[in-house]
Amino acid sequence: MAERMPGIAYPPPPLPEPGGDDDLTAFQTWLEEAIPMAGELGIKAMHHQDEQLEWALALAPSLNDKGTGFGGALAAQTTLAGWCWLTLWLRRRGLVRSVVVAESSQRFTAPVTGDYRLTCTPADDDATRQLATSLDTRGKGQITLNQTLHCGETRCLEASGRYVVLPADS
Repeated sequence: MAERMPGIAYPPPPLPEPGGDDDLTAFQTWLEEAIPMAGELGIKAMHHQDEQLEWALALAPSLNDKGTGFGGALAAQTTLAGWCWLTLWLRRRGLVRSVVVAESSQRFTAPVTGDYRLTCTPADDDATRQLATSLDTRGKGQITLNQTLHCGETRCLEASGRYVVLPADS
């Protein structure tokens, strides 16, 4: 892997075949090169089904001084999961576009005490249709995505983020 340099964009991976899905293992490899911190977050696997992206994560890289999940690492994971959800959604539509997070919030409800799973879904049922319409008519758009972290059956974190798709020439 080449060293990343500030101010230099990392090239996007090739788009999947029209109508096909991304190889999530290859996407994760690219992600860890494009965003070096991603390789340190303990992502063991990614799964995508319908409108949901799910990650399996190891706790060890995100331990705090108390032996539980460090809130800052968990917040970074929720933000990145939303960014990945939207990037993958665009790729399935044959679009390579810049995605940024505009807002995010987290609510911690229980300590993370073991390996865990993080899911990301649109905040409402009409969100993807609205985003597609905005991209078609304005060339840019936004979507709110919710992330939920479970350790076993315990819900430990609820998060939400508003993500923006920038115009093609940005």
